[in-house]
Amino acid sequence: MTRFFAGLVVALIGAWICVNLHTPLPWLIGSLFATATVQMAHRRLGLELRCPVAARNAGQWAIGCALGLYFTPAVVALVARLAPWIALGIAYAFVLGFAMAWGLRKLVAIDRATAVFAMAIGGASEMAVQGERAGARVDRVAAAHSLRVVMVVTLIPFAYKFLGLSGVDPYEAGTRIVSATGLVGLMALTCAGALAWQRLGAPNAWVIGPLLVAIVLTASGHHLSALPMPLINLGQLLIGLSLGSRFTPEFFKAAPRYLSAVAVIVLAAIVVSIGFAVVVARGTGLPLATLVLATSPGGIAEMSLTAKLLQLGVPVVTAFHVTRMTAMVLLIGPMYRLMNRAT
Repeated sequence: MTRFFAGLVVALIGAWICVNLHTPLPWLIGSLFATATVQMAHRRLGLELRCPVAARNAGQWAIGCALGLYFTPAVVALVARLAPWIALGIAYAFVLGFAMAWGLRKLVAIDRATAVFAMAIGGASEMAVQGERAGARVDRVAAAHSLRVVMVVTLIPFAYKFLGLSGVDPYEAGTRIVSATGLVGLMALTCAGALAWQRLGAPNAWVIGPLLVAIVLTASGHHLSALPMPLINLGQLLIGLSLGSRFTPEFFKAAPRYLSAVAVIVLAAIVVSIGFAVVVARGTGLPLATLVLATSPGGIAEMSLTAKLLQLGVPVVTAFHVTRMTAMVLLIGPMYRLMNRAT
């Protein structure tokens, strides 16, 4: 707990600096960079940071709950109309992931299982578990996913800030009113949804569980309460601390050439995804800035949160990422086994 509280202090300092510098996603990026910096120098500083799983889950809960409140009946109808494009986005994610794995094997000597599960655009923990079953090196799978998420969550928001890309989101949360009693009820129901999702062994339980419960409530016209902004900021802070605390000195010393190759491939994937977003934008008529976030190789919470803070199509971005994540976790294992049999 001492390491966790130290991490909170460092994360708050980083967030405060970024708030005053007016950076994008200051509560997430500030806490991430501050904690990563301290963690990488923890031996010299005598200060090692930790983020307990419960704290990370709390941060994910806040983001999942906040996103679900955008899914009014009109938004649900829009997402249903976009179903063919969302399905295309899922297929694209699989093709991109296998192409990234092929590229990684060309750049470094690594086995197929590690390359496939390290480059699959899914959650780090889920891909690590499935990769371990397939004989992959779990440490390298987890390292690749950590680096990918940090690169995407840093590069894209800063690029948007530099280009001045933001909007007035036509999709608003079902309610902006914070009710004390309603908030307690919302917290209880969404936490129950997270626990139920977790019990099923489903991926990203503390994002998707609260998200689904909040969607059901909002789409059915039950507006219990909005989520207070300080709670959303705390969620970002905890996610940033969770990501930043992974970057120990050993992280970069373990396989520098491997991590360099991952970085190059992630950069290429971001560029290719922008091209795919252009295709989807022309087909749907939706803003390109929204669809770059929706099709990027980032995580659910980080990309959807970027859309929320920049007011760029929160439900669209969320729908693309949630369906892609679910499909990836369910199908990547069977697809890998089929590929092995075929070759």
